[in-house]
Amino acid sequence: MVEGQETETFEELLKSEAEPRFLRRGSIIEGTILTINPDWTFVDIGYKSEGLIPTAEFRRADGSLRVKEGDRIEALVERIRGEDGLVRLSFAKLLENRAWERILKAQKEGEALEAYVIEPIKGGFAVEIEGVRAFLPFSHAYLERPADPNQIVGQNIKVEVISASRKRNNVVVSRKNALQKEIEARKRALFESLAEGQVREGTVTRILDYGAFIDLGGVEGFLHVSDLSWGKVKHPGDLLRPGDRVRVKVLSFDPQKEKIKLGIKQLTPDPWQQVKEKYHEGDRVKGRVVSLTSFGAFVEVEPGVEGLIHISELSWTKRLRHPRELLSVGDQVEAVVLKVDPENRRLSLSLRRVEPNPWEVLVENMPPGTVIEAPIKTVTDFGIFVEVTEDIDGFIHISDLSWGKLAHPSDKFKVGDVVRAVVLKIDPEKERLNLGIKQLYPNPWETAPEKYPVGAVVAGKISKVADFGLFVEIEEGLEGLVHVSEIGPEKLKSPVGHFEVGQEVKAKVIRLEPEKRRMSLSIRRYLEEKERQEYLENIENRKGTGFTLGAFLNKELMGK
Repeated sequence: MVEGQETETFEELLKSEAEPRFLRRGSIIEGTILTINPDWTFVDIGYKSEGLIPTAEFRRADGSLRVKEGDRIEALVERIRGEDGLVRLSFAKLLENRAWERILKAQKEGEALEAYVIEPIKGGFAVEIEGVRAFLPFSHAYLERPADPNQIVGQNIKVEVISASRKRNNVVVSRKNALQKEIEARKRALFESLAEGQVREGTVTRILDYGAFIDLGGVEGFLHVSDLSWGKVKHPGDLLRPGDRVRVKVLSFDPQKEKIKLGIKQLTPDPWQQVKEKYHEGDRVKGRVVSLTSFGAFVEVEPGVEGLIHISELSWTKRLRHPRELLSVGDQVEAVVLKVDPENRRLSLSLRRVEPNPWEVLVENMPPGTVIEAPIKTVTDFGIFVEVTEDIDGFIHISDLSWGKLAHPSDKFKVGDVVRAVVLKIDPEKERLNLGIKQLYPNPWETAPEKYPVGAVVAGKISKVADFGLFVEIEEGLEGLVHVSEIGPEKLKSPVGHFEVGQEVKAKVIRLEPEKRRMSLSIRRYLEEKERQEYLENIENRKGTGFTLGAFLNKELMGK
């Protein structure tokens, strides 16, 4: 032992070992958690005496523990030595002190803090910031009111301190302010990193009739419906759903107005640039019907390329009022390319030209003069339609039904009747087939001068009674008129009431105009001629008996 050097006694050494020289009330000490019991937690603080902390101080608002055995923690010294010989520590008070320091600093500097939402209370929510209870007004809980106001209960959230007083133990926070600052920060960062032509990934947030909003990470860009696909899109909802993750291309942006224009179709080449090389007039293509309009059907021949089949190019024979009478959306069809116009993004197609024109086939198979048999499909005021083929109807005008006059086609024909007719004319361009029935028989007016010359007596049936005379049918297609003045010796104002349709009469031909299809008849002259003939015959008969006209008259006078 060196002379003059101070030495410690054994008692002093024991005392120094028994009482840690650096522990004092209110100081902060670090230690390791040894054991966690329901009531107490034991902490190794590096001295012979262990530290003791109520386990409740480690519990969160939901009852879970903040720590586990083996964790290193800091605590506040409350008492150097308790009755049990252990050092009493406080974890909660240390957290509270530090929490208040952070709360006051955050209020001053406008920093955001993390808070745990404990429960809903009147006017808002109770939250905890590192052990300090605070109030979150409902008006400061959300940017927009959600369907479930309590959805943040039990969650850790970012808040901004609105007001704080440790003396009153009062803290008011705002989640809304913190969220707004986060959004603004993300906006600034995003716009600083944006560039036209960039490809980014985002989430579909809202869908409208004319487009969709895409969240690019705190900032929404707008995707117009016309930029969804190179093809036609009726509604954005046909391709997108809220929550979908999509890749988009930045078309343009304005940091001042905070607007971003996005596109999806721009991620792929414009298919119309290759249309002229891929499709040529006369080519056959296959596609899917994507939409129907009053004027035609749109067919997608490849993604982004649609062609139009005009309603006039749907069928050779069917007269359609609307394409839906023949097609439905989703139908797979084959068509012929009529015209390619990539500059105007138009592709004209034809469905009917996939098959031969049945009208041209008809011209080859049924030249004029061909006699056919066909059932009547329709009877109209002006003629009848007959089914010549499955797709083509022929028309017989009322004037070609009979050489005679018909008041109405239904007087002689009805639906379902099978008639013989001759092909008169075929017009493939106008898609018309004219037929005739009367042409199967000779024109009675052509032979009338020979058969019924002027002066000849004819017999027929009354076909019509009019005020001015009688129409008499001599044979089918041949009709004459007996004027009211030629009906009888006695003058009639009108034959109506004196004669009936179907009544048989005889008359004399007094005038014939075949080229005008006119024949004038006279019953009066026929009767006069008949009476004269009878008179002459009577005289002729009397000559054989020696009886003379004078004798006849004398006898008549004597008798009187």
